[in-house]
Amino acid sequence: MKKIGIIVTNPEDWTARALIDASRKRGFSPFILDFRTAEVSINSTGIKSTVYFKAGNISLLDFDALIVRDMGTGAFEGVSFRFDILRELEAGGIPVINSPEAIQNAANKYHASYLLAEAGLPTPKTVAVHNLGSALRLVSKFGDSVIKPTFGYKGKNIARIKDGELQFSDRKAESVPLEDALEKLLEERGMLYIQEFIENPGRDIRVFVVGDSAIGAIYRKAAAGSWVNNLSQGGSVDRCVLTYEQKEIAEKASIAIGTTFAGVDIVEYFTGIINVENGKDYNGIERTPKILEINGTPSGKGIFDALGINPAEYILDNIQGIL
Repeated sequence: MKKIGIIVTNPEDWTARALIDASRKRGFSPFILDFRTAEVSINSTGIKSTVYFKAGNISLLDFDALIVRDMGTGAFEGVSFRFDILRELEAGGIPVINSPEAIQNAANKYHASYLLAEAGLPTPKTVAVHNLGSALRLVSKFGDSVIKPTFGYKGKNIARIKDGELQFSDRKAESVPLEDALEKLLEERGMLYIQEFIENPGRDIRVFVVGDSAIGAIYRKAAAGSWVNNLSQGGSVDRCVLTYEQKEIAEKASIAIGTTFAGVDIVEYFTGIINVENGKDYNGIERTPKILEINGTPSGKGIFDALGINPAEYILDNIQGIL
């Protein structure tokens, strides 16, 4: 019986449980692995070398494939170590899905923007800067803009600059001059990743892509009074029927990042007047949709709740095809 390792920090995570169930349906033997317990022993005599990988008491070399749901957060060296282990296991012939390279491509918003642009895909205007003067000049040029942490997640620590004031996605606005607020962010992060704010009908689209195909999509609607659509920030879901253009750019985005499965976030771009009442009526002209970002370790719960589509089934079909 082939062994499938599911890497996750919370064993009760909905997506992890769905992956376990889908594995068992296909005759695989699934195991939950917390990579925060990973250890590596290296012994090299110059003539012979042995490397032993384990998580808890389980040898990682015994697995036929690994699925990454959640590697865990923490200090840079710890996270880097866990990704090094994935790379080494992958180099040793164990399929890792998503690959560590793909997860890192998606997690690094700056590099993801670069890869998407190189693939000719539409994104918001984006700049990355190291100094305060450039940040102030570009924020003034954009007007309404968003500053995201390069390695952020769940809509946390995102700042929006509107009418010269800084608003955070997950905390109350501070009564601080804009220049001082940007200087503080720059000191904390070492650089600023800035995007133009895209006027939209108070929602974005999360497309779940497996292999090269979009298997379904949901609208993520911001909570009342919020401008962030993440479900973890109080957003709600509704079913979405993709246009051909939306489907195509989501699939191409996943290919550009290198993911086997991904959550691709797209924003509808309107010009003119937008009437967001009931989330349906728009008096503007829809322009090319733009890709906001890509999640290389997405939850499948939202799309399952809205559409009854279980991404884990598709992911395991993909794995079954390569084992």
